[in-house]
Amino acid sequence: MDTPLDAPALPKPAPQPWLALRLISIVGISLSLFQLYAAGLQPLGLFFQRPIHLGFVLVLSFLIYPVTGNNRPRGVLGWGIDGTLIAASIVAGAWVPVNIDVIANSIFPRQIDVWVGVFIVLLVMEAARRAVGLGMTVIAATFIVYAFAGRRGELPWLADWLPGILNHRGYSLERVASQMTLGAEGIFGIPLGVAATFIFVFVLFGAVLEVTGAGKFFIDLAYATTGRQRGGPAKAAIIASAGMGSISGSAIANVVTTGAFTIPLMKKLGYRPAQAGGIEAAASTGGQIMPPLMGAGAFLMSEFTQVPYLEIVLVSIFPAFLYFGAVYLLVHIAAVKLGLKGLPASELPLVRKVLAEGWHFLFPLVALVLLLMAGYSPMRVGFYAILSVVAAAAARSLWTFAADRPTWDGLVTLTWNAVLKSLKALELGARNAVAVSMATAVAGIIVGVVGLTGLGLKFSAMMLALSQGNLFIALLLVIAASLILGMGLPVTASYIVLIILVGPALTAEFGVPLLVAHLVVFWYSQDSNVTPPVALAGFAGAAIAGSKPLETSIQAWKYAKGLYLIPLFMVYNDAIILGGPLPLILWNGALAIIALVAFAAMLEGFLWGPMPLWQRAAMLPAITAVFWPSLTVEAAGAAGLTLLLALNWYQSRDFHAASTG
Repeated sequence: MDTPLDAPALPKPAPQPWLALRLISIVGISLSLFQLYAAGLQPLGLFFQRPIHLGFVLVLSFLIYPVTGNNRPRGVLGWGIDGTLIAASIVAGAWVPVNIDVIANSIFPRQIDVWVGVFIVLLVMEAARRAVGLGMTVIAATFIVYAFAGRRGELPWLADWLPGILNHRGYSLERVASQMTLGAEGIFGIPLGVAATFIFVFVLFGAVLEVTGAGKFFIDLAYATTGRQRGGPAKAAIIASAGMGSISGSAIANVVTTGAFTIPLMKKLGYRPAQAGGIEAAASTGGQIMPPLMGAGAFLMSEFTQVPYLEIVLVSIFPAFLYFGAVYLLVHIAAVKLGLKGLPASELPLVRKVLAEGWHFLFPLVALVLLLMAGYSPMRVGFYAILSVVAAAAARSLWTFAADRPTWDGLVTLTWNAVLKSLKALELGARNAVAVSMATAVAGIIVGVVGLTGLGLKFSAMMLALSQGNLFIALLLVIAASLILGMGLPVTASYIVLIILVGPALTAEFGVPLLVAHLVVFWYSQDSNVTPPVALAGFAGAAIAGSKPLETSIQAWKYAKGLYLIPLFMVYNDAIILGGPLPLILWNGALAIIALVAFAAMLEGFLWGPMPLWQRAAMLPAITAVFWPSLTVEAAGAAGLTLLLALNWYQSRDFHAASTG
């Protein structure tokens, strides 16, 4: 598992003095140990674990991101401000656990609880501004102002400016502060709860894999298996990003890690810089929808829908396969059109050598899947997965040590290096969790306001009115909303806000099954990674490729088209998610594959060979027919696509004969 799960593209923190770095290490390691204790040894109640987790994360936010910004030292004034905020963060984390008995037994909140609640809200918004970006804070502040805007609220005059459908009674400072900090419907609600339990453990799991060298193993394995094919580095990027993206949980983090290897090799092979950056961005974005981890989305989805985590993982396998298959096909077509070859064997690692050196990294992933299938909770699974990585790495190190004339000094050195790596992983996991935890905490503010004011139902009514009851138009509105939210929110927060606002309308008004609605919204929440003008993952790819950000983003958008089409297929052919008779599932699966192949061919004007313009034009209505909720129309569309693709194959014989002769 948003570097953090689905964290946005953030500037690097300023160089820190020695004392700050030591404090970050101590707090980060302490947070990771606390989370491991709660995950594997002694589960804690929500009003203990969530506030304590928040306190740790607030302290880390103010330590890692100075008030003076990234380019200037803190100085005396900066340390005075941040020191005060750190002390307040400790109080914020301890307040509810220490006073839980009094708070729980009070009919009305005490005045001191209200004011502490106000300060917690302000602390969360400021920490989120530093760790996640200003957009998140502005949106949260807007929602709080909306809660105050009503005849009985703190800002009654704002009611005159609200459209009639958005009007509400308005709420006092006391009521809003209580909603945000003294119950399970605000900051300490489900989003932060999931971040403080499931997500953190898997973020730490990803950090342990990174420190132990698993990342390099997966990248080398991808190159060893695909490097000789046409466009080999690009295909290796897809496979490596699928594996690492699911673990890291951040498209942007995945671009800057795997992309550092894959993008230069793609450029060397003959891909244009913008193409190379766009391919990596599209592949890395797919990592967020790739089982078994799926970033933070699957954990939140399980909590919101009450569908077991394993079930969500299982139903997501085929859609993820479709997405990566589409990206892979587009990359292959581009390689054929450019006349690219694979890398020579001398420049590639050997599969057997890669497996011989890193086969032990496969055991934690196998253990993770088996434990999920055995019915263990995701948090407990993450705990055991971490232990399995540590055990596998330790066993391999001891085996190597024993085979190489062991000495006492060598054992001491080995042990010391293991301790240092463990501490590094604990610190890295905590650092990587900061952004997603702050994003979910602020998302809790938004969720709390939506619950308090009934905004979700009002938004559903607005959505129904704008779409005039048409499901396709409603889905286009969801796409537009996700893109707009993606300008200011990371993926996880965008999904939370969007599902709270549009989820009720999709399920109640348009009849979309609950799990399908959540999957669709989660998929569309990824589009800010690859869709201009936002395209955060595309921008990260452009920085590595040395290309123009907008051009790279357009390429990323082209290669990630499955991100838009596959959710549509989930809605109109929901048997691939919900199941049904085997013939129906096979039919829908075949339809999805042929539609995506045809779409890639139409987009590139090439499959087995060049495709005339009339054939590309004829494919569009046939693809549309495949998505139509009618078996007759679907069959006609599938037949049309099959004939057009067969015709392209037949015509390609002359093309290949000419190119080889």
